[in-house]
Amino acid sequence: MNITHDRSELTLFGLPAQQGRWLMIPLGMSVLLCLGTVYSWSVFRKPLEGELSIGATESLLPYTVALVFYAVMMPIAGFYIPRIGTRIMTVIGGVIVGMGYILSSFANNIVAMTLTYGLIAGTGVGIAYGVPMAVVARWFPDKKGLAVGLTIIGFGLSPLITAPLAKSLIDAYSVRETLRILGIAFTFIILAIATTLKMPPKDWQPKQPISTNSTASLPRAYPGNMLKSRSFYGLWICYSIGTFVGLSAIGISSPVGEEMINIDPALAASSVSLFALFNGMSRPLFGWLTDRFQPRHVAMLSYTLVLIACLLMLSAQEGQVATYLIAFCLFWASLGGWLAIAPTTTLRLFNPDNYAQNYGIVFTAYGVGALLGTLVAGQIRDWFGSYTYAFYPMIFLAIVGMVVASLLLKRDPVIEV
Repeated sequence: MNITHDRSELTLFGLPAQQGRWLMIPLGMSVLLCLGTVYSWSVFRKPLEGELSIGATESLLPYTVALVFYAVMMPIAGFYIPRIGTRIMTVIGGVIVGMGYILSSFANNIVAMTLTYGLIAGTGVGIAYGVPMAVVARWFPDKKGLAVGLTIIGFGLSPLITAPLAKSLIDAYSVRETLRILGIAFTFIILAIATTLKMPPKDWQPKQPISTNSTASLPRAYPGNMLKSRSFYGLWICYSIGTFVGLSAIGISSPVGEEMINIDPALAASSVSLFALFNGMSRPLFGWLTDRFQPRHVAMLSYTLVLIACLLMLSAQEGQVATYLIAFCLFWASLGGWLAIAPTTTLRLFNPDNYAQNYGIVFTAYGVGALLGTLVAGQIRDWFGSYTYAFYPMIFLAIVGMVVASLLLKRDPVIEV
């Protein structure tokens, strides 16, 4: 990458930084596209169930463990990004992700598969995930939400690209060969892009005046005193509610369509592609909204979508396919929105110089929501015999989220330590 900084003009990729910085978005998006393949695990489940002689519950273990380690490693990696550097952190994460996929191709039992794909690949995802967002956020102090939202489209839309690709490879070769091919490809792609992921100079600013959300008046929110800020707890609670509800809905998307609406299983499965599109496209939209409006108002908008979706499903009758599709498009859009609202709000409320550490801590809310959200909805179905009852706690949590957002999700003084 050609980057110079002299008295005349900073250049990036041979262009003035004002224009060259836009190339950082597709580069970061490409890294997250590779990392987001973890969400395509369902493509591997059926072939592995046959090869390893395991059931549906066991075949979900590698995916669940991958989500847990992804969420655990994000905050840890956030503290090391400023010390080690963005490029080295991306290299480390990319190598570990690739190694996890490659080693999983040799796993001959579910325990080994859980360790290789779940623990190793999940760890790599957590290490590399935050780097593209941190880099893009620094290059776009004037368009933080939009830039971060566009970048993380790669993670949200990854299953639309990588799931059919993996399915084609499995059909042409085998599930193990596919894991090996993807592992090698991801390693090379991420390592190549890692060389370009460099922060701008500390004093660099775009030529145009920074819009309404100037960082000049932000409190010095180092991680130690961020934890003393009520706005942090407001954001953490709201984020955990948003991910809990969103991931609960995502986990039951297909079975709800089959059991409550009685649609064809093939249609229920294919509708996930439509839902994933809303999940991906809502990220830049909600990032853009968080740039321009108070974060608490955008959070309340997200919860309003959840309330509408829940009410639609509670009133849905058998055969009302359109109602089902609209409701779950809203659920998936709300979850995608939170993956832009949370990082952009972290940038707005706290010092962006410490974004990697700060968002790493905030991201633990995603881990809690992911762990509980993937378990609770199915458990409610087992307890009450119907998915209908899963929508009542979602309504309750959305209302709680609105109250918390209105009271706590606002900038407040942070105590220096």
